[in-house]
Amino acid sequence: MSRCLLALQAQTKPVDQLIITVRDNDEATWQFLNGFSDHNLPLQIVTVTQPGVVAALNAGLAAVTGDIVSITDDDAAPHIDWLEKITAHFLSDSCIGAVGGKDWVHQGNKIEDGTCKVVGRLQWFGRVIGNHHLGVGTAREVDILKGVNMSFRTQAIANLKFDERMRGTGAQVHFEMAFSLNLKRAGWKIIYDPNIAVDHYPAQRFDEDKRQNFNAVAFTNLVHNETLALLEYLSPIQKIVFIFWAIFIGTRESFGIIQWLRLLPTQGKIATQKLQASLRGRWQGWQTYKNIKVFSYQ
Repeated sequence: MSRCLLALQAQTKPVDQLIITVRDNDEATWQFLNGFSDHNLPLQIVTVTQPGVVAALNAGLAAVTGDIVSITDDDAAPHIDWLEKITAHFLSDSCIGAVGGKDWVHQGNKIEDGTCKVVGRLQWFGRVIGNHHLGVGTAREVDILKGVNMSFRTQAIANLKFDERMRGTGAQVHFEMAFSLNLKRAGWKIIYDPNIAVDHYPAQRFDEDKRQNFNAVAFTNLVHNETLALLEYLSPIQKIVFIFWAIFIGTRESFGIIQWLRLLPTQGKIATQKLQASLRGRWQGWQTYKNIKVFSYQ
């Protein structure tokens, strides 16, 4: 967190309000914040008692007073002109509801390299393309932003909260997809600009999602969240196509039968476990969508 706060302190556009949400039982963070001094940041701490990033973000949103809210993670360090460039986009077009950018992912002493021009897109049949950390080129409209680097016009999200049906006790993967698609459905433009950047140092997770290590519960939660977000957004015809595509094809993160067959020779038993977890997540996502459909944009 120290890296993040120092980066915010160095912004070319000063921070007007800095909200940090902290779990009531997060002793390490409380100890750090109690010792964090000699800064000129307008720091405001919001305490949360519920687990998961969604509860933390919603508590933070409730405390926002400005016209723009920018969100990053405690394991990231925004570049010095982060807020300045974000603000410029919002001022350029009143139809822009969200702005995001690139996260340079640091793995030890290395930075993940590669380039992708297609970033943050949702294909018509439900396949999601991320690549936010590999984006190059000019600013353009996208469908989805990444949680570590996203900003919103408060007018656009006045009646919108992060979906509390997202599963997981920590990361709640794909929470930002659901949020972004709700904005998109309401007619707001979402902009991705790779020049709006943060350095991202993925930290250890203390929930069931351990990032690189397979966990059946985390895998099921991820697929559940993705399924729910997409079913809320897609048209009736697209929903049907998506369900068939998801079951029979899928992706590396959300297995379908074809992906399972393709990766079975190299992953063996783990591939079968991933397929089972994916199908379970699809079914649970469908159940959540059909049985508890109470989340909508006003």
